[in-house]
Amino acid sequence: MTTKQKIIKALYPAILWASQLKNKSKRMQVNQKKIVPISSIYDLSVNLNNGDTILLENLKGKKILFVNTASECGFTPQYDGLEALSNEYKEKLIIIGFPANDFGEQEKGTDQQIAAFCKLNFGVSFPLAKKSSVIKSAEQNSIFKWLSDESLNGWNQQAPTWNFCKYLVSERGELMGFFDSSVSPNSEEIKNAINN
Repeated sequence: MTTKQKIIKALYPAILWASQLKNKSKRMQVNQKKIVPISSIYDLSVNLNNGDTILLENLKGKKILFVNTASECGFTPQYDGLEALSNEYKEKLIIIGFPANDFGEQEKGTDQQIAAFCKLNFGVSFPLAKKSSVIKSAEQNSIFKWLSDESLNGWNQQAPTWNFCKYLVSERGELMGFFDSSVSPNSEEIKNAINN
């Protein structure tokens, strides 16, 4: 862990608190009407940073939490919470991290460097996708295109606003909600959504 990353980890509680105050009204969006997607997320796959591929159709029956991540962000300590969440709900939830350099160039490393950093500093055992772009653009990762395009997911247009935004998909492939960076992985909001 670099000196910068150590400082970020030490400052994380203050960063989280400040972001929660700032973004109180926009912290999350929930699919309260249980709108069914127009296009199935199960038609997509995730290319992992180790060369493997996850076919999302093989995850039917489990909730999926998609998170865009970065190694040098004020929210990087959320890897701890994501790993804890992954272990706590391993029977019904899979978390997939999507390293991206879209916000503040806070993910400059290669796929191998990112994987080593996450394993060594946070014990990350959940899958990490190949580094890609998650913001709306021609290069946007197909998973994040589905998550942020209502013509595909049925209701949500919200793309990630910063690193560590979270999207929860139900056991049936419905987008349940969007949680911004200020919503901690171990928050009541996320745990309640996983348990519903």
